[in-house]
Amino acid sequence: MDTVHYTRYGARDKPPIKEIDLMSEHDRTRWLALYVLCAGSLMIVLDMTIVNVALPSIRADLGFTETSLAWVLNAYLLTYGGFLLLGGRLGDLFGHRRLFLAGIAVFTIASAACGLANTQGLLIAARALQGVGGAVASAVSLSLMMNLFTSPADRAKAMGVFGFVASGGGSIGVVLGGVLTGTINWHWIFLINLPIGIAVVFASVKLLPKAHTVMQPGRIDFAGAITVTAALMLAVYAIVNGNTNGWTSGTTLGLLAGAVALFAVFLAIESRISVPLIPLRLFRLRNLSTASVVGILWAAAMFAAFFLSALYLQVVLGYSPLRVGLAFLPSNVVMGVLSLGFSARIVMRYGIKRPLAVGLSLAAIALLLFARAPVDGNFFTDLLPGMLLLGVGAGIAFNPVLLAAMSDVAPEESGLASGVVNTAFMMGGALGLAVLASIAASRTSSLRASGHSELPALLGGYHASFLVGAIFALSAAAIGVAFFRTSNATAPTHAEGVALAEGGH
Repeated sequence: MDTVHYTRYGARDKPPIKEIDLMSEHDRTRWLALYVLCAGSLMIVLDMTIVNVALPSIRADLGFTETSLAWVLNAYLLTYGGFLLLGGRLGDLFGHRRLFLAGIAVFTIASAACGLANTQGLLIAARALQGVGGAVASAVSLSLMMNLFTSPADRAKAMGVFGFVASGGGSIGVVLGGVLTGTINWHWIFLINLPIGIAVVFASVKLLPKAHTVMQPGRIDFAGAITVTAALMLAVYAIVNGNTNGWTSGTTLGLLAGAVALFAVFLAIESRISVPLIPLRLFRLRNLSTASVVGILWAAAMFAAFFLSALYLQVVLGYSPLRVGLAFLPSNVVMGVLSLGFSARIVMRYGIKRPLAVGLSLAAIALLLFARAPVDGNFFTDLLPGMLLLGVGAGIAFNPVLLAAMSDVAPEESGLASGVVNTAFMMGGALGLAVLASIAASRTSSLRASGHSELPALLGGYHASFLVGAIFALSAAAIGVAFFRTSNATAPTHAEGVALAEGGH
């Protein structure tokens, strides 16, 4: 009887205890994996803006002209935007973990080449390679995170962390770029990626799950991949060179027409092929489509806020690169605090629409405050209030946008959906910068022609762009509130909301 008792009960006393321990260990591993994904994604987001403050130093060191200097930014945006959708689909075919590792490895190697570059050609080529690696890793990172966290409460908390990286990375890039350029030299804005990239690769091998759904590799839609990648690259090229070539010039219009034609060919291919690169039914997913439109407008407003406010500090107020970087710290701190805790709680309690509307409205108010900054502005009275509001708005808004985007997507297509959302944000940022820079330049030229001196004319151009950026943010809020659909994934139960509010991860 004792033996039977031991076999039936005693031998089973330990497994439940071990199971609890394993579940706890699994939970810790998931969160560590999330932090690894965020570290990799942060490197990639940083490199969109980290070079902005360092551009004058790069120009002086390598002898760039004003026109050729733009390619330090454009080369990255061009390949990053062009390869996002392809990277997401390859992740669905061959495994998200494998593609994330490959993307981070390529990005890290390219960062080393950027940091060691001593010629213009080498730096531009390495920046283009950075864009390819960044696109592949970015396209699958969000889907990896969604597969790690499946319950609404955990997913909302994880989205808060991921949203901070997406929303705060741009302004953190300005901070870090200013600090590294001001204290060491511009090479270190790229070399700083080396230890981070190596650590991310090793940690990913250990922590990221290997399980994935794999289709037949031989059934890749090469025709669709080539046409959509070429269309995106042409569109990005036209956008980032719109100011230089002129928005109504034959070159710009021809490039945009070519992009539209290639995209039409891509749609025709996708509607006929048995295993398309992008199933067209994805565009019928209301939340994914809405999130993409919101992302375009929101990224345009955010990139404008970071880029133009950095120019205001550096050109109008005469701040050094280090001071420009430090000026963005308050915004980053607020953004981080809200993204990493508060944002998840309010999404669980109020759903996605109200936090989105409040966050984007606060960002619009911040841009309106920037639009009244004077020539002899004071940081604490003229900029700090807007930066704090921008941090609050971004910290609140990104979580619901990303959560809504992925809520209707099947797991086997999460990589592709992630690529669609990332493409929307990237195109919004590139288009927003180009359009708002064009507005600023046009307004500045008009003010100069009417007799204004240099600095007031420049500031008038910045003011006009800030106003348009505020309109972008408000439009994104209105579209999100009107068209996002609440589902079980985005509107958790009261019990889940209470559990999240009372506990952490």
